[in-house]
Amino acid sequence: MKNIFVFSLSAMALISMTVNAQEKKYPEQEKMTAGMSEYWTPQPRVVTPGDIKTNTAPSDAIVLFDGKDLSKWQNSDGKAAGWDVHDGVVTVNKKNGDIRTKENFGSFQLHLEWSAPKGIEGTSQSRGNSGVYLQGMYEIQVLDNYQNETYVDGMVGSIYKQTPPLVNVMRKPGEWNVYDIIYTAPVFKEDGSYLYRPRVTLIQNGVVLQNNTEILGTTEYIGFPRVVKHGDGPILLQAHGDPSIPISYRNIWIRKL
Repeated sequence: MKNIFVFSLSAMALISMTVNAQEKKYPEQEKMTAGMSEYWTPQPRVVTPGDIKTNTAPSDAIVLFDGKDLSKWQNSDGKAAGWDVHDGVVTVNKKNGDIRTKENFGSFQLHLEWSAPKGIEGTSQSRGNSGVYLQGMYEIQVLDNYQNETYVDGMVGSIYKQTPPLVNVMRKPGEWNVYDIIYTAPVFKEDGSYLYRPRVTLIQNGVVLQNNTEILGTTEYIGFPRVVKHGDGPILLQAHGDPSIPISYRNIWIRKL
């Protein structure tokens, strides 16, 4: 009889605790308001956009070529840049070799315009061949592929010998093509290997050709990509040795990111 009484007391205590637990209330979560997820500082700095009618660059850009001179460029040997400036453009001088910027860059947004001349002849890689080297290491191919086929990882807009462009949007010879390049510089480990590979987005004439594409390493003509540890580097424009009439560039500017 005693055991039954003790059990009854225990059961009643358990029931009482359960009832109290059910009755206990906690504060409800506060209602969200729009202002809870808004913040006002720091405000982005104001940049005046360029004017496409007058070919002016954004207010925070470094103008690398404005049609007047090559004072911000040099030959690969460090001498004065030896390409031909005329009529607001600069034309490749193949005898004088590549040119590169005097200043080095990490991640950036690069804008440039280029044109193959009317009457250009040649096929495949022998037609308006040049290139834009990012940090002096990684080539974005420049080539007149208007009705001119070549190996796809070497055509206009390719990461040379690595990644073909998504499409071919070449304009006719004599017309101007626009490259807008957004480049993220690599990060290296202490042993010289990539922690993060370089990446690039390329838009030609308003159309995406490379969409945040990973660059595997150096863009070799013969062989496969190599991993070469480096810091900031120049923008290099190639004077390719093909026999066709050389191309011209204009309106080149860069924004550091």
